[in-house]
Amino acid sequence: MNNKKLIAPSILSADFANLSTQIRSVELGGADLIHCDVMDGQFVPNLSFGPLVVEAVRRITKLPIDTHLMIKNPDALIKDFIEAGSNYITVHQEEVVHLNRTINMIKELGAKAGVSINPSTPISALSEILEFVDLVLVMSVNPGFGGQKFIPNTLKKIETLASIRDEKGFKFLIEIDGGINSDNIKVVSKAGCNIFVVGWSIFGADNITASTMELKNFINTID
Repeated sequence: MNNKKLIAPSILSADFANLSTQIRSVELGGADLIHCDVMDGQFVPNLSFGPLVVEAVRRITKLPIDTHLMIKNPDALIKDFIEAGSNYITVHQEEVVHLNRTINMIKELGAKAGVSINPSTPISALSEILEFVDLVLVMSVNPGFGGQKFIPNTLKKIETLASIRDEKGFKFLIEIDGGINSDNIKVVSKAGCNIFVVGWSIFGADNITASTMELKNFINTID
């Protein structure tokens, strides 16, 4: 069983005018990774940022950068995001046609490879790729916008993934993204989640360091 429990603040909810200060604040609170949500206005109905911002984040922090590509044709930009400093690259099962090839490409370029699924995509869609990935990202909101409410039946997906991982002896981490806060993080952790992407609950708080520390303490006190 993989018992890692990691907090990954999402800079999508950060104040970009004070990005350096805010990233340092989550570092002080015990953040484990910095999550970068990349959106192109095509795969999802919103735009965020590209490799240049990831490169800027890399200059600010030594923490691993966890880059989630919610974009059309991610293969064309994977190398750019890895060269910018991404340690993890996650692509969407719904978008990538030749998923095994893409996962292998990410690894060959020196990053950890992840696959993500939207709320309406079943776990069964990943059956042929789970043994090859380092990370599975379960969307607990519909991708494209921050600040949405957590979709409760996502818990079943996490439990199923954790069961498959234990049964098959796979090594992938389970990550969740969307609506995570102090009200639901414990039950998500108990379901078997490893990495918790948190946006507004951290960066929207009066004290970013304290809010990061609070969530970190929550997951560290759960067996």
